[in-house]
Amino acid sequence: MDTQVWIEFLKQNWLVIAIGLVVLFIVLNVVRTVVKWALAVLIIAGLLIYSGISLDKIGEVVSTVKDETVDTIKTEAMNMMMKEAKEAKYTSNEDGTYTVKAPNLELVGSSTSREVEVSFRGVPVGKWDINDTIQGFINDARNNAGSK
Repeated sequence: MDTQVWIEFLKQNWLVIAIGLVVLFIVLNVVRTVVKWALAVLIIAGLLIYSGISLDKIGEVVSTVKDETVDTIKTEAMNMMMKEAKEAKYTSNEDGTYTVKAPNLELVGSSTSREVEVSFRGVPVGKWDINDTIQGFINDARNNAGSK
């Protein structure tokens, strides 16, 4: 989301936002419990509706941020694979799966599948299709295990 858009929005609607915040603080200080929070939600919803921000736009922004975050994590994990390939350890499991562990990465896959489950710094980041980078990482890990 562009910060310039938010700055322009705040410049154009600063008075309404200020009045809304003052009313919100008065309501939060004067009214009790459930009614207080119901009024607070109504005031915030009113400000959002007045500002022209719809739930669809909020959903689009959340979706865009999520996609950008996943892409960033995937790029970082791919870069980490190239850096840590020499330290990766390949383990073949009895059930036909394999595990590749490096200091910041862990891949779990099956010899019959073209996907691996990837964990980056201990956080699962999903199933990824095996591309050239991932296959190279797996091959390097196999070679590391064989050379020791």
